This record gives sequence, C-alpha cells and structure tokens, in this order.
Amino acid sequence: MDQSNRYANLNLKEADLIAGGKHMLVAYKLIPAKGHGFLEVAAHVAAESSTGTNVEVSTTDDFTRGVDALVYEVDETAFGDDPVKGGGLMKIAYPVDLFDPNLTDGTFNISHMWSLILGNNQGMSDHAGLRMLDFLVPECMMKHFDGPSANISNLWKVLGRSEVDGGYIAGTIIKPKLGLRPEPFAKACYDFWLGGDFIKNDEPQANQPFCPMEVVMPKVAEAMDRAQQATGQAKLFSANITADYYKEMIHRGDFVLNTFAKYNSASHVAFLVDGFVTGPAGVTTCRREFPDTFLHFHRAGHGAVTSYKSPMGMDPLCYMKMVRLMGASGMHTGTMGYGKMEGHGKETVLAYMLERDECQGPYFYQKWYGMKATTPIISGGMNALRLPGFFQNLGHGNVINTCGGGAFGHIDSPAAGGISLGQAYECWKTGADPIEYAKTHKEFARAFESFPKDGDKLFPGWREKLGVHK
Repeated sequence: MDQSNRYANLNLKEADLIAGGKHMLVAYKLIPAKGHGFLEVAAHVAAESSTGTNVEVSTTDDFTRGVDALVYEVDETAFGDDPVKGGGLMKIAYPVDLFDPNLTDGTFNISHMWSLILGNNQGMSDHAGLRMLDFLVPECMMKHFDGPSANISNLWKVLGRSEVDGGYIAGTIIKPKLGLRPEPFAKACYDFWLGGDFIKNDEPQANQPFCPMEVVMPKVAEAMDRAQQATGQAKLFSANITADYYKEMIHRGDFVLNTFAKYNSASHVAFLVDGFVTGPAGVTTCRREFPDTFLHFHRAGHGAVTSYKSPMGMDPLCYMKMVRLMGASGMHTGTMGYGKMEGHGKETVLAYMLERDECQGPYFYQKWYGMKATTPIISGGMNALRLPGFFQNLGHGNVINTCGGGAFGHIDSPAAGGISLGQAYECWKTGADPIEYAKTHKEFARAFESFPKDGDKLFPGWREKLGVHK
C-alpha cells in the first residue's frame, strides 16, 4: 500500500523544522527492494516508525495524523545505482510527542527512541537496505536526557592533573583477556601500573570460576595501593560490572567500590558496562546508581549494527550520539584507522561529537546545549609507534587509550610499555621527530624493536637511524 500521500511532505523545509524545534530529524540510506518505488518505501518507513499500519483502520483520528512521521527530503541516487552498495538518501521528521518520557522524572528513554527510529522498520520486506546515517535532537528533547555525570575531568583530578586539558591517559587491558587466575591477574596489573595510568577489564573478564570477582578484586586493589606507593602516582582501574539483572550490577558495583575504599581508592575506580549487549537499561542503571563513578561504555557487539559492510543498522556516529545521551562517561570510538579495528581517518567526527558542545555531523549540525562531554576511549591494536600519527589526525590527546598488546608486548616489561605510551604522547605534543625523540627515551626506542613491522611501515629506515642491527 502506497502511503506517500499521508507520510511524505516534500514541501517541508529542513531549516523550518530545525527552527521550530519540535521534531527529531533522521537521515537514512535506503535501498528499495526490486519492484518498489523509492518514495513509496520511504513513506512506509515513516509510517511503520510512527502511526501507520498496512491497512486503513477505524481508530485513526485527526490528532493521530498530527503525530505522523513525515518524509521531507529524498535523493534517490545519492549513493549510486548499485543494487547492493548503492541507494538513496531520505530524511524523516519525527514529532517530539512520539517519544517516551519516564513516569518517574520525565527523562526521555533511549530504548524507546531507538525502537522508533531504528526498530521494526529494519525488518520491512519492501527494502533491501535501511541504514541510519545521522539524527538531530532538538533542544526541548536534549534537556531531558540524562547525559554524563562524570567524565575524563574526574579522572584527571584523581591523577593530580588540571581538570581542563589534562591530557593523555595511558592504559592497558590485561592480557590474555581470559585464562588468568587471581594472583597472576593482580601481578599483571601491578607490573603495568609501575609505568602506566589506567587498566580496564576486557569485556569477557567478569566472574569466571577460575577468577571470581570476590577473590581477584581485593588482590587488584592491593596491587594498586602498592603501585601507588612505589611510584608516588595515582592509578586507575575500570572494573566490569556487566550483568543481565540490574540488582546484580548494583551488587557488583558496591562490592568493587567497598573493596577499593579499604585503600582510600574508591575514586580511582571506573565501572565498565558492555553497553551494547546490556542495552540502555544496563547503562542507565550504572549512570543512576553510581553517578560519581566514571561509566566506561564498552561497545562489544556493536559491529552487528554499525559495521560499514552492512546496508542495515546505523553508522557509528549515530551510536556515539545515543551513548552520550544515555550518560556514558567514556565511549570506545575505535582507532580511526590506526589500529586493528574497522575504521578510517575521518572518524575523528566520532570523538568530536562526543566531546564538543557543538559538532557538524554528516547531515546535521548538533548542538548539545551544555550537556557534559563523553570521553573518547581508544582501543584495539594500538602501540607507542602508532600513537603520534593518531594524535596528529585527531588534533589532541585528551583521550583514554588502552593498549593490551601495546603494553604487554613491549620487549622489556609491561611497565616499560606503559611508559612508552606516555612518551609517545609527549613526543607528539612537543612536535619532536619520533626517531630523534627515541634516541633519548629508552622505552619509546624499545617500542621499535617490540613492534618492528609497525616501525618498518611508519618509520622506514629506523633500524639504521637507531643503531639496531637485528
């Protein structure tokens, strides 16, 4: 059934919709299924996402029509005419009244928003691809999302740095990510903390029988205390409290905080939540129950909906925006083409959208109206040699970076690996030539020998310049 007469109005102007401030605007890439017209399918998406059904029903009245989602712009060949990789652009205006505020406090729900703008419309049979590219949240909605309560400024304070522009936080992930019992796990933490700042649980590290939380966390807290005394520097730990049941998450969080509090280090703790698999409910549980604790959003599984290889789902930028609205303190953004994960250099916009108060997305200029920033977390195949180029591309180093192999793969020690990461930041920040800098900074120099393939690729001739003959 062609519903374009009701669910499309191509006379609407985007500038007027934005000025009116009463609609969420969403841009999609659409590939109609064979035999279906572009506008017909676009209107069906708008209908399925709002007030429509596949038949005329007797319960529709004038008010219902007033909250219809409307297609207001189409470009049928924006991405080419390839039946798999091509497709067109469409934009839909969703009246704010469609979205669901809490009964308790009026805060908007990301889960409900997601179900409308990227829900049942993903399964429609009359398209071969529907991918969300960007969305615009109006001010009247923005003011009613949680947003972050803590971010990197809290961690800078713990580290004794300026709470503005406090710089790079050198971190790691305990490797191997599974299989270590409590004693070797805690020892690995201690060994890294002698040189680095921040350790996170990897996403599968939780409460396995061979490494139960009630045994390993006290050992990690004690290791942190020893490392802080040995170095005279504060250290940070991000503990995985992911669970299906909100009471279990709260119990884990309370246990971790109480454990570290015995060493006066509760403020040195972040909580890692696998936010994609637990969903907004898991994230909001942590955000609301532990507002003073850094909420570390790990996005394990996100590629199922954000991979660029798919004609479905959403672009990573959309996910970044939803995570900031949920209230995550920090969010994994990928490595923007500098690590092992899918991505590219222009993904700097992912970080900018998280950390800035205003940012131009691919289709919409988003204002955050004072909402606290979410911290970019950089992880996945990084090491000291890759960091100077990464910082140059991003334009700053106010990030948390967790290098697993980049620390534990250092030829000398995990501590040397941690030191090399901080040196890579200082090398970039001071504008030094990395080869020349390496000549006076042993840990950074030894990173070349630790990761020789990266050295060959990024700094050809490094062996001769650094006098390495093996």
